[in-house]
Amino acid sequence: MNVVAAIWKKWAALSLVLRIFIGLVVGAVLGLVVPQWTGIGILGKVFVSALKAIAPVLVALLVAASIAKARGGLGRRFRSVISLYLITTLCAAMVAAASSFLFPIRLDLQAAAEGSAPGALPDVFTNLLTNMVSNPLAAIASANYIGILFWAILAGFALKLVAGETTIKVVSDLADVVTLCVKWIIQFAPFGILGLVFSAVSENGLEVFTVYGRLLLMLVGCMLFNALIVNPLISFLAMRRNPYPLLFQCLKVSGINAFFTRSSAANIPVNMALCEDLGLDEDFYSVSIPLGATINMNGAAVTITVMALAVANTVGVQVSFLSALLLCVVATLGACGTSGVAGGSLLLIPLACSFLGIGSDVAMQAVAIGFIIGVVQDSVETALNSSGDVFFTATAEFRDRCKHPKTA
Repeated sequence: MNVVAAIWKKWAALSLVLRIFIGLVVGAVLGLVVPQWTGIGILGKVFVSALKAIAPVLVALLVAASIAKARGGLGRRFRSVISLYLITTLCAAMVAAASSFLFPIRLDLQAAAEGSAPGALPDVFTNLLTNMVSNPLAAIASANYIGILFWAILAGFALKLVAGETTIKVVSDLADVVTLCVKWIIQFAPFGILGLVFSAVSENGLEVFTVYGRLLLMLVGCMLFNALIVNPLISFLAMRRNPYPLLFQCLKVSGINAFFTRSSAANIPVNMALCEDLGLDEDFYSVSIPLGATINMNGAAVTITVMALAVANTVGVQVSFLSALLLCVVATLGACGTSGVAGGSLLLIPLACSFLGIGSDVAMQAVAIGFIIGVVQDSVETALNSSGDVFFTATAEFRDRCKHPKTA
């Protein structure tokens, strides 16, 4: 027993990032050597399920408590972070469109596809508004973050107006309790990553790279260009300081975890813990992080734009410069309605295709191809989206601290 305790103590003394890397390597090796040991994959499913289960409760309590305790200066930060989310998502779509014109992709549209997608942009907004006013308990149970944010903000303002300090302190303490539970769950991330990597390697191997290599290269290349060039440039213009140390920390902590969980929603607790480590204002990030998981969708905008233009190129639809620009706007707005779960952006491809006059029967075949390459595409997309939530939250706060040091 003492030996086990000593080993665990040494293991816990290592940095979390190093432990995750060890889990990643061990999972990959086991996936190649003993792919028949399918029970290992349960570790990944349990870890992701735990994060998804705790995240809605965490968001609801933190947002309500933060609004109730909020002080001046937050309005400026929210305007900044929302602007950053939307501008960078539009830039991501424009990078994808430009790349698609420079290196046109053709698809083999023969796969059958099942499922449904929004028929027009108004459908996306209708769904968003409907989800916003859904039953608050149902919103928490189904991880509907638009609904959670709406009701939590409403409850926060109500607490601010009618509740006493004791009541607000109780809500704040409950939020702290859930936050501590999240920190305990995150300590098991190395074992969760081990299980997720094992499942990915044992089930998919390297076949996905050979069949749709060019399409994957286009998607991943656009996402990396946005992550490493476009986003840091916009961050620099906003806060006038070198953004790369912050960017690499966000990619290292948030991006790696999001890559394997493939869910922005499941990565919310990880992002909030990272914001705390960065010394950010909890009243701010407790709202901006779940908001980012809903509307900060750079990777989704890339996927929607590249796939729509690939379909257009395949079926011979000529896309003008103006049409491509409007497509980027459609992809940006559509991406904001993407669910924060694995593969959430793919069902928005028919919406973008319909803007180009392409029928859903053809577009849904591209969705099927998207699910085939999703093990890589969706992983990189989620890493870009989720790490960006922390990156731009920190950018907005650092910008505000520089411009308004007395109220920051």
